Amino acid sequence: MPGRTAVRRSIALLASAALLGAGAGAAATSAPAPAPAPDTSRRAVADTVVAISVDALNPKALGKLGRSGAPHLHALLDQGAGTLNARTEHELTLTLPNHTGMVTGRRIQAGTGGHGVTWNDDRRRPRTVQAAAGESVESVFTVVDDAGLSAGFFASKTKFSLWDRSWPLATDAQTIIEDNQGLVRAFKRDLGGATRAFRLLHLSEPDVVGHAKGFMGRAYLRAVRRADRRVGSVIDVLRTDPRYAGHTTVILTADHGGRGKGHYDATSVHDYRVPFVVWGSGVDPGTDLYDLNPDYADPGRDRMSYSGVQPVRNGMVANLALDLLGLPAVPGSEHDAAQDLDVSAD
Repeated sequence: MPGRTAVRRSIALLASAALLGAGAGAAATSAPAPAPAPDTSRRAVADTVVAISVDALNPKALGKLGRSGAPHLHALLDQGAGTLNARTEHELTLTLPNHTGMVTGRRIQAGTGGHGVTWNDDRRRPRTVQAAAGESVESVFTVVDDAGLSAGFFASKTKFSLWDRSWPLATDAQTIIEDNQGLVRAFKRDLGGATRAFRLLHLSEPDVVGHAKGFMGRAYLRAVRRADRRVGSVIDVLRTDPRYAGHTTVILTADHGGRGKGHYDATSVHDYRVPFVVWGSGVDPGTDLYDLNPDYADPGRDRMSYSGVQPVRNGMVANLALDLLGLPAVPGSEHDAAQDLDVSAD
């Protein structure tokens, strides 16, 4: 009897065959090059990776709050390898498209090799990422599952149910709780009760408050402070629980920034600039990611297309996490497909 991975791949191939059509050969010259073969000499430096996305975390908020206002986020920066000048996907500064980029390692636009998720709501058509892309789309979840390991996501917006529909057999935990405090409690319960190689935690409150009260205003900064405390409570578990201490790596980023009451302008630095911080096992503390990675370019205030030398992008979460776990890159991915984003000088 075939295993669940074989069954999932058969289903994905059948779905892809049904979906491929008029757009299958579009813009071939603009598509990303095939992923280079991973460096198989690398070894795992972490037993588990926790990715945390703080929705709408404008890096400027950390400067406004300072170390006293956001002590846990600043501690990650001080003790990890990071930058406050990473980039979102080039096409859109929206939640679902950017998070889907984080777990697939793909750009957004389907016609040039992207995942095709351009919407940002709970619609059920297209029903899956594969339907949006018009082809089979793998993810960090499927690569972890192929290795016989466990992965899951914990999100605070119902639109993330798209991931469960897209990779139902590869996501062993699919928890959606809109209350951020309740979600973090559920996440910490899962840390205590399950062995997983990869977990993604999504915290929505800064985005929700930003839309209601204005990004970078007092209410938004208070929401970032609460997110900081929630991140800190997760880090406390990872520091002190012997199952995680010393062999866990955290990747923290955001899907977009924001100013005023929106984040919809993909050409605005306030929307496309995000933090990207890596902390824990295998990481050189107190280092700048651009200093560690001369093959990637600090973009200054520029937006940066997908051509030429690339900045650090939030879409690198999947392949960096897999690299830390000693696993190959997501098939068909683009961001950090060579798994050459270094978090230490070794």
